[in-house]
Amino acid sequence: MGLQCGIIGITNTGKTTLFNCLSETKAVASNFAFSTNKSNIGVVNVRDPRLDKLVEMEKPLKTVPATVDILDIPGLTKGSSKGEGVGNQFLSDIRNTDALIHVLRCFDDENLSHVDGSVDPVRDMETVDLELQVKDLESVEKKIIRLEKLAKTGDKDARHGVEVLKLYKDHFESFQSARSINISESDKKYIDDLALLTNKPVLYVCNVDEASAVSGNKYTERVKEALKDSGAEILIIAAGLESDIAELEDPEDQKAFLADVGLTEPGVNRLVRSAYSMLNLQSFFTVGPKEVRAWTIKKGMTAPQAAGVIHSDLERGFIRAETIKYNDYVTLGSEHACKEKGKLALEGKNYVVQDGDLLNIRFNV
Repeated sequence: MGLQCGIIGITNTGKTTLFNCLSETKAVASNFAFSTNKSNIGVVNVRDPRLDKLVEMEKPLKTVPATVDILDIPGLTKGSSKGEGVGNQFLSDIRNTDALIHVLRCFDDENLSHVDGSVDPVRDMETVDLELQVKDLESVEKKIIRLEKLAKTGDKDARHGVEVLKLYKDHFESFQSARSINISESDKKYIDDLALLTNKPVLYVCNVDEASAVSGNKYTERVKEALKDSGAEILIIAAGLESDIAELEDPEDQKAFLADVGLTEPGVNRLVRSAYSMLNLQSFFTVGPKEVRAWTIKKGMTAPQAAGVIHSDLERGFIRAETIKYNDYVTLGSEHACKEKGKLALEGKNYVVQDGDLLNIRFNV
């Protein structure tokens, strides 16, 4: 689908350590602020128990999971929006993402200095938010100037656009993010071309020490309190611990390690699933002896659009989709059994694909 999550945060929060746990692409983590001058990009597999079950049933020659692109954006600091540190170039990287994973440092480590001298995740969150808000304010002010010129010629739409943009301007000047503004969907068209940084959905990750991996600590409680009215999702993950788990190749060794610290699965699995959902994505499956595969689509896509994700010819020559619900397939055990029980449906061009559907596309080109 080409959708991308950006990992952001203050420098020295553990962003790159977390990125390395998620991605096969390994980046160099450093204890020094501004030691990196580029963003790292990796493709991350979405761990889906449903895919595991289908593979167990079919024993295919090949398994292909769904994926999400993750961009590790080097640390921001106060003044990034004005070019301080190396922040300005990375703000443009953030602009190109579809959603954000904001990593907050929620651990003490005297060997890892904090750029502001002390650990305070709420302050760090506000610092990053402010830099993004300042950049968005600049974008809105520039567009206001453009539309005001059109409004003077009698353009009523431009005049209304100025009114809407001034609401955003006031919102940013009150230290608020675009995602929290109360405005009609129709009026949001005036910011569509701006790709506002603070309009992107955000998932907060509290990076904790190993002892706090299960229940959090005083820092994570502060974060929860600060975000209690925002509706934002908050995950508690110990990136250092996740790094140790990721180095274990044997799944049984991983399970034993997780059990020792009181976890049922790696935190990064939860993180990837949350990111996948935040991007408004879902999966459908194709099943056969050669390959079992999870395909990524946007929620609300029709059967022809889903077929097009497999291959453009399938969308162009779409006839119908043979669909089986995942639970029916697992319960009955095979496509033949689903046919016998009337659980295989023939769907046309208007069918909206549901999460977990098994599809077989009939087409003619």
